[in-house]
Amino acid sequence: MDALFDRGIRVDSGLTPLNSFENRVYQFQDEDRKRYVVKFYRPHRWSAGQIEEEHQFSLELQADEVPVAAPLQFSGQTLLRHQGFMFAVFPSLGGRQYETDNLDQMEWVGRYLGRIHQTGRRKLFERRPAIGLAEYLFEPRALFETTSLIPKALKTAFLSATDALIEEVKLHWHDRFDALRLHGDCHPGNILWRDGPLFVDLDDARNGPAVQDIWMLLNGDKAEQRMQLETIIEAYEEFTPFESSEIALIEPLRAMRMVYYLAWVIRRWDDPAFPRNFPWLTEEDYWRRQTATFTEQVRVLREPPLQLTPMY
Repeated sequence: MDALFDRGIRVDSGLTPLNSFENRVYQFQDEDRKRYVVKFYRPHRWSAGQIEEEHQFSLELQADEVPVAAPLQFSGQTLLRHQGFMFAVFPSLGGRQYETDNLDQMEWVGRYLGRIHQTGRRKLFERRPAIGLAEYLFEPRALFETTSLIPKALKTAFLSATDALIEEVKLHWHDRFDALRLHGDCHPGNILWRDGPLFVDLDDARNGPAVQDIWMLLNGDKAEQRMQLETIIEAYEEFTPFESSEIALIEPLRAMRMVYYLAWVIRRWDDPAFPRNFPWLTEEDYWRRQTATFTEQVRVLREPPLQLTPMY
């Protein structure tokens, strides 16, 4: 509240915590009954330059009339500081949950993803990272080796399954794609619906292949996923081309996210919010299931990738 007051905002409603584990995010109302969201960034995760690149991307998208939650500017600055913490203020933009089984909404999302990537192709991030094997697989594997959270009796089997998954991903992964600036974490929870899609939380924006912002929107069996993918791509290509060879990266990217997400939870275990919200991480049954999940993903990677119908 002191940080906001220093920027001329008087909190009239108290602060309501929002669901965010990485940062500390609060919704509030000021004395003029305007609603805002303030995000305090977790120290040492991103540098100031990396956060400013994310903000600049959001503002570019906003200027291109793409519906994104962009930070407010204070004397031309979006990244603010208070007592050593970096933070940003956003307008509070409500909406309904995006319906993952609604092909009409999916078509809208595909169209706006094309516009996001049209903007993202103008240049690359210079400070933010790119999607790659080191951050998503090799560094997590080193963490798994040293963590005490994996039960000793199950650790060998889990590491073996992890190694098999990494080796399989290496066979299917390539970096010959045309990299661009991405939303980076475009899952249904980061899309609100208010007479069209609204994209929120670009905190994981980075360089990578276009398909990274598409694959997390697919669900169901292969036939359903193919129909969804074709719906998205047809709308997407109204604004920018899609390289169909990237479809072969969907399952490698899924595997990379599995490994990366688990390592993320382990890294944050000293934060009291994580043991409280992820209590299953200490259960042996969880690690057995995770070993089985990694093994199953190896099988999926060995199957032919998702294919579009011949018209594509």
